[in-house]
Amino acid sequence: MIDLYYWTTPNGHKITMFLEEAGLEYKLHAINIGKGEQFQPDFLKISPNNRIPAIIDQKPADGGAPVSVFESGAILAYLAEKTGQFMPADLRGKTEVMEWLFWQMGGLGPMAGQNHHFSAYAPEKLPYAINRYVNETNRLYGVMNKRLADRPYLAGGYSIADMACYPWVVPYERQGQNLDDFPHLKRWFHDIAAKPATIRAYEVAKTVNAAPTVSEDAKKHLFGQTASVVR
Repeated sequence: MIDLYYWTTPNGHKITMFLEEAGLEYKLHAINIGKGEQFQPDFLKISPNNRIPAIIDQKPADGGAPVSVFESGAILAYLAEKTGQFMPADLRGKTEVMEWLFWQMGGLGPMAGQNHHFSAYAPEKLPYAINRYVNETNRLYGVMNKRLADRPYLAGGYSIADMACYPWVVPYERQGQNLDDFPHLKRWFHDIAAKPATIRAYEVAKTVNAAPTVSEDAKKHLFGQTASVVR
């Protein structure tokens, strides 16, 4: 049994996509980040960075005590190793998957996230910041498009690298991008969108947060925190 601490963000979707694909039994615990639930002491014990997602594996592979994992990339790598799925066993294949997983964690996610922030949530519309992150998102889409020109998925076979990247492409319109400009990426995107496990994962999201919005009150919990929130 996997306890999943989750909210309906791209990083949250990564984990439900994996769990649905792998057929793992899991229990979902909603952490409403718009209400500040990510700062509760019990949650901070398993996610010290006060971010979702996080998991507790109640039956780890070594048969020992439950294992908690935070950071979406680390969770994907942990679950792939646990199940032997969506991660090649050979050195070169595994290295490729990890390259693209880290590429998402260090590039696509943070840059698209800043794109969302300055385009949609910032109290001031700063043209320089908006252009900076829309353009960088565009560049990263181009990197993916080139990579996918001669292979179906980022590391050959469907892997945790694809699961990590896909949810960050879902809001492409909000990011100021047109998938028609990236035909290989568009083909990859629609392929993953049509997978039954992807459909199930996004249906799970609707049961948790049917109408996602970011209110002014929620912004106080989501943006601009300092070290004072780490209790």
